[in-house]
Amino acid sequence: MRLPAALLTVFLTLALANASNPRDHSLGARHSRIASRMSPLEKKAPQKRCVRRDKGSKAKVTSTAKKEHTSVKASPSEATFSPPSKDDGKPSGNASSGGKILVASGKCGGSNAVAKTTKDNGPNGSIGFLNCGVDGSGWNPPPVQIDDVIVKSLSEAVQSPSSPFHACKSYVPLFNQYGDKYGIPAIFLASFAMQESSCNPNTVGGGGEQGLMQITKDKCDGAPGGDCKDPDFNIRTGAKFFADTLKSAGGNVLKAVAFYNGWYEGLTIDKATAARHSSCCRCQQNLDYLHQFFNGWCQNIDAYDRKLGKYFNLDTCPT
Repeated sequence: MRLPAALLTVFLTLALANASNPRDHSLGARHSRIASRMSPLEKKAPQKRCVRRDKGSKAKVTSTAKKEHTSVKASPSEATFSPPSKDDGKPSGNASSGGKILVASGKCGGSNAVAKTTKDNGPNGSIGFLNCGVDGSGWNPPPVQIDDVIVKSLSEAVQSPSSPFHACKSYVPLFNQYGDKYGIPAIFLASFAMQESSCNPNTVGGGGEQGLMQITKDKCDGAPGGDCKDPDFNIRTGAKFFADTLKSAGGNVLKAVAFYNGWYEGLTIDKATAARHSSCCRCQQNLDYLHQFFNGWCQNIDAYDRKLGKYFNLDTCPT
């Protein structure tokens, strides 16, 4: 009887050992598979955006908001990004910037930008920042690149009942098309058209300027049927001209936009208003132009109705 008892003890020991670990290998393998699946997920963890630097420039944007038709080739100035506010983070059709502001520095200090446009300030900086030096030794534009500025989506802007761009609605596809082609926000092109012609394609200026963008006659070569006012040709030509101007300005968007209105580095109040008492009063440079453009039109705000600015030097001219 001793041998069977010993054998019984061995069998019981083995049975208990097996019973205590029935699924160890399969469970271990499952945890191993789960662990290996997690590796790719860990690699997808959010990473901080790299800071892009451009020597000599200190402009930076504090938003990740997507801007329609703003894929530009010009190198952006130093920029850092943070998540957009919960409100939207996208360009909207409202007459406010949705909480996004340009944070930049120039010879006159910081932009002092505010989220909502006021008489002399807005998302792209105060009029004192934009007009740096005009009141003193001469205009010294801060180093701001086109990809830094805060703008609205033109396609969304025209949907707002209060939009100043309703007159441009028929031409939005063209503004979008050539904005994309030349790396310019579509609302820039529409803003030029509003200021130059009130989006009337039949407008002819006092110097013979043609159409929506008021392009000069020397740029009319190749117009279909010789019609320089043709909207497609006119907008394309105006967009290319601005893109070339931006390039010649080293990518500085403040310079490029100001040049479109006849500004130049070193411009002072006295120089800008020199024609005030001449037979060509409106040959003056509009000293409120940059504020009206960047904090007015580009925010889907009628800069004239809102009386944006502080100089109003053209108001003295005969109507």
